[in-house]
Amino acid sequence: MGLIRSWVESANAAECLFPLNNLPCGVFSTGESAPRCGVAIGDFVLDVAGLEAAGLLELDGGPLLDVPFWNEVMAAGPSVWAALRAQLQLILGEDADEHVRDECRFFMYELADVALHMPFRVSEYTDFYAGRNHAFNVGTMFRGPENALPPNWLHMPIGYNGRASSVVVSGSDVRRPWGQVKAPDQALPVFQPSRRFDIELELGAVVGMASEGPVTVAEAEAMIFGYVLLNDWSARDIQAWEYQPLGPFQAKATATTISPWIVMTAALEPFRTPTPARELPLLPHLQEPRPMLYDIALEVGLAPEGGPETIIARTNAAELYYSAPQQLAHHTTSGCAMNTGDLLGSGTISGPTKDSRGSLLELSWGGKEPFAIAGGSRSFIEDHDTLTLRGQCQGAGYTIGFGECTGKVLPALADPYAR
Repeated sequence: MGLIRSWVESANAAECLFPLNNLPCGVFSTGESAPRCGVAIGDFVLDVAGLEAAGLLELDGGPLLDVPFWNEVMAAGPSVWAALRAQLQLILGEDADEHVRDECRFFMYELADVALHMPFRVSEYTDFYAGRNHAFNVGTMFRGPENALPPNWLHMPIGYNGRASSVVVSGSDVRRPWGQVKAPDQALPVFQPSRRFDIELELGAVVGMASEGPVTVAEAEAMIFGYVLLNDWSARDIQAWEYQPLGPFQAKATATTISPWIVMTAALEPFRTPTPARELPLLPHLQEPRPMLYDIALEVGLAPEGGPETIIARTNAAELYYSAPQQLAHHTTSGCAMNTGDLLGSGTISGPTKDSRGSLLELSWGGKEPFAIAGGSRSFIEDHDTLTLRGQCQGAGYTIGFGECTGKVLPALADPYAR
């Protein structure tokens, strides 16, 4: 598929993140106005809530866009998602007549002039561990290469239930957390700010359709409304002390940052790619009927306060060992119900080389091998560092972008329990 041309000229540039092929869903506000639903097109955001209210956009079961989140559209199902894209591509397409264009211009705002908000209400949040390179690297650090992967890892997606309250939108500051930490040479733990604060480069799947009981991988795929970039901030020193026997808890509860635009699954269709070759066959209920990963180029930038950004890692979402539909299907095997607005984190996406590792833990190999940035080096995140995740798919003459997923780390507050 090539570029779908729009009368919005900025959307036709090959490097534009938001061409007519994309139409990602977000929530924005202007000045003192209330947040409302919009889609990005070129250098603009189109107020689709306003379009619907004016009768220029009609969705079955509507109004669905009269709330400042996309959950109602998501819950309406794939036929409504498809209708939304079809109507928007028609009215924004290069063949739209001048009257339609004039009506749309009334509801368009420059992206540079708007504030972006959480695009949906997060019902529940589950984080997986579906990147083989990351799992192997971390396992090697703690257990050696011969025991790097747990025995179950090649048979099912491993995950844990996180906190929906931790999820924040790109641009939100992140405060360095306090926690209980114990070094190997200490007899007792201490309570202190994390000194090994980290990121995890992930892809988040946004569940649109609710379910009850187990679903197949194919059914799970149809439930996914779209995808966001996701940074699972991680306090590695807190995690090392708390994670056995039940896994991460407070180490992962500080913040989970997502990009402000949900790229609908339909926009990613041309970029399907298969999961890597299996070392062991999966059980039938986890086997994919078709390729369900996407060729999404990913990168991580780190900028110290007042300094230039250094790209510290580049990788691709195709490195995941399990796709989001497999993760979602596995989530339901116990009968677990899924809700509209559930968010599934993929787990850290790392490639096979050092410069493709999606966390500072891996880049610095547990702090033993600091890596260079402009004007210095890092092992873990320092106060006032800004971390930015980016992702895009490259089509024939067009780009599908997610927008930036960024957060600045602020110093820890004074001891919250000091009296």
